[in-house]
Amino acid sequence: KNAGADTAARAYSCCFSQGKKLSHALRISAYVFSTGLLMFTALVNSVSWFMQNITLGNFWQTAWLEFYDHMEGDEWTIFLIGAALVPALAFWGFNGILLVADITGKPTFITRYRIQLGKNDPVDTKKLWKAIYTVLGNQFFISFPMLVPMFYIMKSWDNTFSKELPTFQWFLVELSIFTVVEEILFYYSHRLVHHPVLYKHIHKKHHEWTAPIGVVSIYAHPIEHIISNTLPVMIGPMIMGSHIVSISAWFSIALVITSISHCGYHLPLLPSPEFHDFHHLKFNQCYGVLGVLDFLHGTDKMFRQSKAFERHKVLLSLTPLSESIPDPPKKDE
Repeated sequence: KNAGADTAARAYSCCFSQGKKLSHALRISAYVFSTGLLMFTALVNSVSWFMQNITLGNFWQTAWLEFYDHMEGDEWTIFLIGAALVPALAFWGFNGILLVADITGKPTFITRYRIQLGKNDPVDTKKLWKAIYTVLGNQFFISFPMLVPMFYIMKSWDNTFSKELPTFQWFLVELSIFTVVEEILFYYSHRLVHHPVLYKHIHKKHHEWTAPIGVVSIYAHPIEHIISNTLPVMIGPMIMGSHIVSISAWFSIALVITSISHCGYHLPLLPSPEFHDFHHLKFNQCYGVLGVLDFLHGTDKMFRQSKAFERHKVLLSLTPLSESIPDPPKKDE
């Protein structure tokens, strides 16, 4: 009887503990969501006023109409420029700057902000060219062809090529929805390719870089590039029937943000890349983008106990966080 009572007590304690953990996670999520909602509500009117009045009133609407007329309403060409060319220029423009520092180690003020000190200093050029060829292959032979079915889906909405641009307020709403959709789809597809069966044949390629650089953000097996890199970003605009200008802005933002997450530098005023850099270092932590699902699933426990978590914030000074919050010395030092 005593043994049975002990077993029941342990089971109850375990259930109670899991219940408390879930309750705590839900409270944190509610807090984050409500805080974000309040901040969004407080800022949206002032930012919208700024965009619509300070930035030359109808400048963007006029520019869009002039571009539309110049292209003679050729929707396919407009879509190709907005969904492919502009995001590609944003990706390679940003990564081109980073590659100079990765290859030459200059300017030195940038290299001071390396997250994994001593890594890619300078980068292995043979390994780098392999990554660049793969990235170009993914863009030309996977990402661009996937725009064809997306184009016909967007045409069915009768809004993507409208002569009237969406309001800035609506674009912010869309951006929020795109981000949530991407977080959900990327987190679970990313965890899926970490399954031992799939990891060996698919995701291991991406993890050849334990200390990533920006261009590696879309260095991946073709299957992974489809299910983890491309679809999570495309699904949101397809659900919302977004305007091509919104799509172009979102694709560009997504590519630059993922490049920052992989860049290996924690630079002032930019979003912190510590979260995803830790994933490349440890492999079984930090699968998502925002970190909310990682918290709910407990896949960030090791990260939260690390110095990287303390450094996971926007750097507002010129002192590298690796200096102000250094890693503890190794046992053999």
